[in-house]
Amino acid sequence: MLWGDKRYHSLNYELKRIFGTKVVKLSVDGGFTCPNRDGTAGDKGCIFCGEEGSGEFTFSKNLSIPEQIAKQKEFMSKKWATGKYIAYFQNFTNTYGDTEYLKEKYYAGISQKGMVGLAIATRPDSISPSALDLLEEINKKTYLWIELGLQTIHDTTANFIRRGYDLCCYEKTVEELKKRNIRIVTHLIFGLPGESKQDILESVKYVSERDTWGIKIHLLYIQRGTDLHKFYMEHPFHILTQEEYVNMVCDSIEIIPKDMIIHRLTGDGKKALLIEPKWSLDKLKVLSDIDKELSIRNSYQGKFFK
Repeated sequence: MLWGDKRYHSLNYELKRIFGTKVVKLSVDGGFTCPNRDGTAGDKGCIFCGEEGSGEFTFSKNLSIPEQIAKQKEFMSKKWATGKYIAYFQNFTNTYGDTEYLKEKYYAGISQKGMVGLAIATRPDSISPSALDLLEEINKKTYLWIELGLQTIHDTTANFIRRGYDLCCYEKTVEELKKRNIRIVTHLIFGLPGESKQDILESVKYVSERDTWGIKIHLLYIQRGTDLHKFYMEHPFHILTQEEYVNMVCDSIEIIPKDMIIHRLTGDGKKALLIEPKWSLDKLKVLSDIDKELSIRNSYQGKFFK
């Protein structure tokens, strides 16, 4: 079972299928904050989150959205020569704010030349009814998906990482987005402290059974200056080896349904900030090893999905 040259249904494959060519995501900073930082749900953020809210690869929020997109296009053109793009509002919580402010930012993104879609990273507890109406409107105008940072289904881990909402909140938000036919991508993190392989695969199985559009698998990396870094220095915990991670990802791919789009199979840590695991810096090697392991197993996405 192949999707292009991969044994899993990648985002790259799906976008090429829809748009007929390579489509490049351009990360932009909309100047948002997070309810887990401003005191609404918490004031410290998630334990692994850095000062840039997982947006280490965006340009300055002091630049306008068109300016950021122009810079991203120029930067990405060194890797891919393409004329089709998706604006990706990445750092912090990108549906958290006044609806008119959201509208201004989103339309500034999708109105740029060559833009064929919009991706918005957010939290399930931060999409108001008026924001849902706005997303429904935009979904009719462009190729839209919403990314929800679930990370784990296990309450003990969720409390430890200070996620700030329960599983029921995620489920309700998924249903509201589904009512509006909006694509949903769920984020999971592999390697969170205290979680066994079984725990991680239970999270994958849960997401696989929700009948959503996509999934994004991240490797836990410890970043300098985060509360997770402080915790790790005081209470060292097991960091997944590359072999462990690759095998766990392949086990996960086998239980993810064939029509679910896999957006990511490893995390991106900024080299200057990365504490562990150092092996994650060679992203191409990790992805190559995943391909090799699936080939050795003669396996593919959805092989064991029930």
